[in-house]
Amino acid sequence: MELKALILRAPGINRDADAALACELAGAQPERIHVNRLIERSIRLTDYAMLIIPGGFSYGDHLGAGRLLAVDLIHRLGEELERFVADGRPVIGICNGFQVLVKAGLLPGPLRQSPRVTLTTNESQQFECRWVQLEAVAHSRCRFTQGIEQPIEVPVAHGEGRIAVRDEATLAELEANGLVALRYVGEGYPANPNGSPHAIAGLCNAQGNVLGLMPHPENAVLPHQHPRWTREPARREGDGLQIFRNAVRYAASL
Repeated sequence: MELKALILRAPGINRDADAALACELAGAQPERIHVNRLIERSIRLTDYAMLIIPGGFSYGDHLGAGRLLAVDLIHRLGEELERFVADGRPVIGICNGFQVLVKAGLLPGPLRQSPRVTLTTNESQQFECRWVQLEAVAHSRCRFTQGIEQPIEVPVAHGEGRIAVRDEATLAELEANGLVALRYVGEGYPANPNGSPHAIAGLCNAQGNVLGLMPHPENAVLPHQHPRWTREPARREGDGLQIFRNAVRYAASL
């Protein structure tokens, strides 16, 4: 029986179909579920093996990118979501989904601590849409980047993707505790498209089962999505599929 993956929908989210395809290709059974169905309890989060919060502009990013959906998750689904994470089930937030996880306090965690990290306007002061290279941080706790030894190429598309930390001690703590999951490869802009310190592209929690990243691995799962696909006939799949395969493999081990 296939693992069921819940792809969260909300007003303004627009990458849910892409995330569903990525989960399907990785071997999971995706279901695109509106957040209201979880709030009204007609759908239970605990009936799913993994949770994906896709990209887009949830609730139009009113009051800040990802903030209103974060409020929904914490104040209406907080206890259920806490149990889901504590059980070790995988959660991935992509782009706006990353912003949601950070503003909900799930990243870097633990939940209900005062915020130490946020995502803010790109250093370039403009929306960045380009392909980037990412490397998995070798000592990271992240379950979904294990075994990724070579840089992977995926696209970014965001205006508020720069990591901002409360102080230098927080940044040092993220690094020392293995909570930095992914980095941009290359020096400066545009390799690091948003100017995040230490070229951070993704963070995980201390358990390693919650990952947030600004780039879009769900838009790099098929060979023809890559801009050089006609010049690289040996490419059989997109690099981003590795992250989803790792998530499904980890969920199956629980």
